[in-house]
Amino acid sequence: MLNIIRTQRRGNSIGPTKTSKTNKTNILATAKTWLAISLLVSVTACANSPNSKALEESVAADPKLTETPLPVPVAPPATAVETSTTSKLPADFPTEIPLYPNAQLIEVGAPSDGQSKNVRLRWESTDPVNSVQNFYQTEFGRRNWQIVSRPTAEGQGSLVATRDKLRVTVSLSGTQKVGGSTEFAIDYSKEGPEIAASPQPNNSESSPSPTASPSPSNSEGTTPTPSASPKSEKVSQLDTKIPQQLQQYVADLAQLEALKVRSKSGANLETGNSLPEPNKIVTRREYARWLVAANNQIYASRQAKQIRLAVESSEPAFSDIPKTDPDFAAIQGLAEAGLIPSSLSGETKDMKFRPDAPLTRETMILWKVPLDTRQVLPTANIEGVKEKWGFQDASKIDSQASRAVLADFNNGDLANIRRVFGFTTLFQPKKSVTRAEAAASLWYFGIQDQGLSAKDALQAKSQPAQ
Repeated sequence: MLNIIRTQRRGNSIGPTKTSKTNKTNILATAKTWLAISLLVSVTACANSPNSKALEESVAADPKLTETPLPVPVAPPATAVETSTTSKLPADFPTEIPLYPNAQLIEVGAPSDGQSKNVRLRWESTDPVNSVQNFYQTEFGRRNWQIVSRPTAEGQGSLVATRDKLRVTVSLSGTQKVGGSTEFAIDYSKEGPEIAASPQPNNSESSPSPTASPSPSNSEGTTPTPSASPKSEKVSQLDTKIPQQLQQYVADLAQLEALKVRSKSGANLETGNSLPEPNKIVTRREYARWLVAANNQIYASRQAKQIRLAVESSEPAFSDIPKTDPDFAAIQGLAEAGLIPSSLSGETKDMKFRPDAPLTRETMILWKVPLDTRQVLPTANIEGVKEKWGFQDASKIDSQASRAVLADFNNGDLANIRRVFGFTTLFQPKKSVTRAEAAASLWYFGIQDQGLSAKDALQAKSQPAQ
């Protein structure tokens, strides 16, 4: 009985505990349920409030962004460089003036000197300065323009050319602009007949007066050019076969009577104001005779620079030029002066002069340049000649002649090669020389600013004796 009562008490004590725990769980669940309901009610209530729309609009995407997209910056198209500038050239632009192919015309106007008859065209090219200069020198020569003056070896001055009373000046800038572009200008104008007949040589863009009368000695800073006196016009009247670029050189020397020829072997020398058969190949004999005569005529008043003619008692330097040869005095005189290779100078073992053989370009320069420099020729090699002159065939030049060719380059615009052959990248050293070309080489003796020309000699002879 007692056990039953204890058991009942225990059971009564456990029952209330379980009930308490159950009540707590139910209360917690009920609280969570009411909290969820409260939140739901709050959200629902906010959905219909004015603030809800403001909140919604603040976080919503801008409808304009979807309707009209933002413009994407587009780079402007690159302006293509014009390869044809015909449309920009003046309507009356002379078609005979060559145009550099890789250049853009950037301005058309009057030149800086303000001469209304002139037109100036300013160009720009991505090519270097020397390419532009070489192009115009080549084209002017190929199209039979008369080149009045050229830029110096340092690139100073302008390239001036004339043809059919049209005068063109190509002015080049010595340096390229930032970015590698080259600017150059072309001035052109129609000349009067009196200006065209007397081109002046100084490297200037302006047209000098044709009536200027220089002194016999070459003034410093100018390049002498052939005279245009009335007497020299006979050359075009008597023989129009002389190339235009060489006519005045031949005329001046003919007036000095330095170009004497024989109509046939053994005949006496003929003197005249013209050169017979100017395009005929000149012989070694003829050039030796002219070389002595031209030098001595031009330096008529300076005995120290004259070549002494050999006397009959001299031992012949060449086996084929005996004392009885009509040109013995001149040829022997050149050999004794050491101006041409001979057995006397020890520069050659060939004892023959070959007087009637054609004169080659390299031989002409070898004989002439020592009378310009009046000193020992410099040493030279193929690379040196190629670097200075740009000759593609420099390796074909005789080793002795290459020294004279290199020294001739240092004479700038007065170089014999430039005066006789114009601009060229092929020297053709073995090519025969014409009479007119030979005469052109003898027109000037000396180095820059220290020489004399046939023009100077003619003016000196025309002055009255004091």
